[in-house]
Amino acid sequence: MTELTVTRELHHEPPTSNTSAPRVAPKRDPRVASKHDARATPKSRSGQAPKLELCELGETGDPAAETHSPFCLKVRRAMAAKGLVFTSRRGVAPSDHRTYNPLGQIPVLLVDGEAVYDSTEIVDALETWVPSELTEAERAESVLWEELADTALNGFVVASRWADEENWARVKTRFFADAPAPVRAIVAPMIRRRIVQSLVARDVWKAGPERCWARFEKLLDALERRAPERGGWCSASLGPADFALFGQLQSFRSDLTPSQRDAVERRPRLRAYLDRVDQATRVPSDA
Repeated sequence: MTELTVTRELHHEPPTSNTSAPRVAPKRDPRVASKHDARATPKSRSGQAPKLELCELGETGDPAAETHSPFCLKVRRAMAAKGLVFTSRRGVAPSDHRTYNPLGQIPVLLVDGEAVYDSTEIVDALETWVPSELTEAERAESVLWEELADTALNGFVVASRWADEENWARVKTRFFADAPAPVRAIVAPMIRRRIVQSLVARDVWKAGPERCWARFEKLLDALERRAPERGGWCSASLGPADFALFGQLQSFRSDLTPSQRDAVERRPRLRAYLDRVDQATRVPSDA
């Protein structure tokens, strides 16, 4: 791993509010149709379905999540829900994909080699190709929930991995397993300090661990009360809010962060919702 911008997390994308970074959108097919219509897939210049490649990190070996990046998980599940076939281009570090994103962050979606980056931009493109079944009001609400997931919830994901003393040994072993001993001993703690400083600046860790996790429990309580008993978060079908919320919340359901995993599992409505989204959006093993 390398020293990267850690506003969200060491190996993830820049803040959604950062509008100065250039983002290249793919050419979009105006002939959008339903999810099961072949015309819903974007067309290449040859008129055939383009090659879709998702630039991300290596496999986790964790059955709870196929990637440690909540933002890659968000995009992977959105593509699977929309029936889009893609392949993974995996790297050891986000900088391995710097050719396609000058920020050196992931995810990046290659559409016939043309890069789209930032998970929100990617999901917006997917929504253009294969729109979710949402009314205008539901789509507006979905944007708000996506923003909450990508900012507020993600702060707790980062804190659970990099700031929480109970989890740090496991995270360090998993994330730096292939790194030379000096990197594990010296560089890993340096990166951790930078990330914790960013969490303090974001007001996630400013008041310390007790206050952080009290706020986390309060947020989970609110999500538990709001969690739908069937369908998606904003409508009967899944949409951007579901992909974003799932990406962050599912990231807690990992052996890396057992305390936070247990906090999610104690909420039966929220747990059932995540299981439902998980089942509906699982990525084929050959993706």
